Amino acid sequence: MNAAKKRWVPYAFLSPYLLFYLAFGLFPIVFSFYVSLTSWDGIGDKTFVGLDNYKFLFNPDSYFFKSVGNTLLFVVLTLPVQIALGLVIATLLYSRWVKWRGLFQLINFLPYIVTPVAVGLMFNLLFDWQAGFVNKVLLKLGLVDEGIYWLGEPLYARMVIVLMLIWKGFGYTMVFYLAGLANVPKDLHEAAQVDGASGLRTFFSITLPLLKPVTVFIVITGIIGGFQLLEEPMLLLTGSGMGSSVAVIGGPERCCLTTVWNMYDTAYGSTTRYGLGAAIAYGLCVIIAVFSFVGARFYRGDFE
Repeated sequence: MNAAKKRWVPYAFLSPYLLFYLAFGLFPIVFSFYVSLTSWDGIGDKTFVGLDNYKFLFNPDSYFFKSVGNTLLFVVLTLPVQIALGLVIATLLYSRWVKWRGLFQLINFLPYIVTPVAVGLMFNLLFDWQAGFVNKVLLKLGLVDEGIYWLGEPLYARMVIVLMLIWKGFGYTMVFYLAGLANVPKDLHEAAQVDGASGLRTFFSITLPLLKPVTVFIVITGIIGGFQLLEEPMLLLTGSGMGSSVAVIGGPERCCLTTVWNMYDTAYGSTTRYGLGAAIAYGLCVIIAVFSFVGARFYRGDFE
């Protein structure tokens, strides 16, 4: 085999992946950007409108910034709690006094691998207004006189979603912190003990600073995953068909409308405006890119 043929051998092996990427990766990206510049209902002819769809995102009727604000609120309320809870549980499980460590790790990680559909329906059943388990317990204990309409009030609906996201996500942070704790040099802890440092002082002065790369990674992935939130609130508020379901897209006063849910409803829901839905998707892409860029700079220590 001559040198020219040898140079083409790697590309021949890579060609199946490249073809699949071009067909199912690059082409949809380019085509969706073109769609974002048009007015199209998915059936009729496309009408080129330029940047009108992107300009409409600044209109309150698009609910774009409202959905971004809701999503950011959920990230701000849930991610710090997930990080703190995951770190505490990981530290407890990593200690040498805990028995059946693997069992407790599995129990805490199970909520994360539960499908979003099951999570949404489960919390819908728990917080249903008429037949929900939570209301039955509160009524039994005499803490309330009548059932609380959890999914019909903006504040309560947001509380339920925050609780649901924390329950589902803390196992994810726990696993990464367990991996980070395993990489902390034990001789540093032994030296701190020799110097008379307490366990709490050792944790805040040695362990926590060495876990900074893990924390930054969790924050970046948590923000990205938070902005992709869709199935859990959608199934919680509209998916069960029971009396507690809320007919309005995004919950009462659209208080739980996330950015991806807004994109989905715009493109495939009641309006079927594919161009505007694609514009929302690219607006979300820009927001995620900005947060990812800032997080990567923090990861490299450029802001220190």
